[in-house]
Amino acid sequence: MAKKFVWGRAWYGRSYDLGRMSLAELWAAFLTYPAINLYAGLALLSGAYALGHAHGAKAILLPAFSVILIYPLAWYGLHRFVLHGRWLYRMRWSAALWKRIHFDHHQDPHRLAVLFGSPLNTIPTMAIITGPVGYALAGWTGAMAAFCASLITTCVYEFIHCIQHLNIRPKSLLVQKLKREHLMHHFQNENGNYGIVSFLPDRLFRSYYANARDRRKSATVFNLGYDLVEAKRYPWVMQLTGAPPRDKPPAAP
Repeated sequence: MAKKFVWGRAWYGRSYDLGRMSLAELWAAFLTYPAINLYAGLALLSGAYALGHAHGAKAILLPAFSVILIYPLAWYGLHRFVLHGRWLYRMRWSAALWKRIHFDHHQDPHRLAVLFGSPLNTIPTMAIITGPVGYALAGWTGAMAAFCASLITTCVYEFIHCIQHLNIRPKSLLVQKLKREHLMHHFQNENGNYGIVSFLPDRLFRSYYANARDRRKSATVFNLGYDLVEAKRYPWVMQLTGAPPRDKPPAAP
């Protein structure tokens, strides 16, 4: 049987575990990951369009800056109310989507392949969130500038997300703090600390906690509420997984 082709030689036949990788290995995997390559290519194209059609720096800088401001709030809303909502797995047609975009990541937080979102979902989401804002500020030039900024911001978010699950102690005190706060979301209580790079929305909407002792240990931190009882009622995710949902997380890095 012919082997399935995977874009990026470093990803061919590999299963990356962030709990066992070095920073150098992460860089190699990150820079060859197909979705990151696609984001970079689209950023170059949309950025080139914006530069070629802009009448002054304002038409580019204002939409791009707006994206930087919007992103933490957009991520918070999607993470809290969509990815952690239970309605997606309760419908047959959206169960596979929910499994891919978040359930698998909480089942195995160190598995790099499911940490990244699927471009089929992330790219339309980026365009829908940032395109109208950019267009309102500077027409199609602004829309392309905003889309470019969203792609670059996503790459930054994804890399910091990887660092948060990598089995190293970051040198930066800020990144150490971000990592500690995010890992509590995975290993203490998932109903809080929804941020990746910014936890300001968590503070604004009172879902932030600074220490594990501030929140009780959640029984659903690993399966997001999709336990054996839910799997019997809504079996589609379990059928796709091929096994019952696990109720114990791996050791935190």
